[in-house]
Amino acid sequence: MTSEAHTALLPLNQSAIAASVIRPGGLWRGVDVVPEAGSTNTDLIARSKDGAPEGTVLVTEHQTAGKGRLGRGFTTPARVALTFSVLVRPSVPSDRLGWVSPMMGLAAVAAVREVTGVKAALKWPNDVLVPGEERDGKLAGILAEADFSDADQLGIVVGMGLNVAQTREQLPVENATSLRAEGAPGISRDELLATVLAEFEERYAAWTASAGDAEVSGLAAEYRDVCLTLGRPVRVHLPGDRLLEGTATGVDAQARLLVGERALSAGDVVHVRPGR
Repeated sequence: MTSEAHTALLPLNQSAIAASVIRPGGLWRGVDVVPEAGSTNTDLIARSKDGAPEGTVLVTEHQTAGKGRLGRGFTTPARVALTFSVLVRPSVPSDRLGWVSPMMGLAAVAAVREVTGVKAALKWPNDVLVPGEERDGKLAGILAEADFSDADQLGIVVGMGLNVAQTREQLPVENATSLRAEGAPGISRDELLATVLAEFEERYAAWTASAGDAEVSGLAAEYRDVCLTLGRPVRVHLPGDRLLEGTATGVDAQARLLVGERALSAGDVVHVRPGR
């Protein structure tokens, strides 16, 4: 393996990342890189309950008990991915909070495109994909969780696991991919993480300034532009083992997916390709 391919395996530089993203008046308050964690979401929720400020970022080199959507678990090998969580405390109407997680998806898409040139996109609500002719490869998953322990100040933790340096043989499932597998080896994880955080901060500032209005802030239009789900036939696995099939026609002001007459706030979406 070349030295270029090894770049993504270097340890994350906490000081360099913090210096890149923390500034007076900005969102980010602290970046903590730990060698190992069960789940950065779980650990950051605990810190939120202890009063951690908005803008706290927790990153791990090796996640051993990650949490995905619908209760799925996963493990990330050391130093081959970006595995991190952020804490925000938005003061917006509760029916607009559904945009926090897709916002991180938009930040990831923008950062991946900028740093690597890989043409990432989104699957509703927040999976980061690399489109392909036969299948779309999943590059990153995102999970948001709320901390209601302080009745006066809601905390939302948004976690992401982004595959960076895995070979195709190292990826956990057939539909997963990594930046390396997509022809972008040697990516600096420091640069990629700093760019994701900067992109998130830009969108979060505009969204909170508009009281969480995704239309006014431009968030909704950007999301619709990069979401592959819209306009496609979909099969949605709903809670309670229910199944909904139809065409995804849009995303509403609360970040819900519109399928036929239904507005969905939760569900596992499968893109149905012609003939399948």
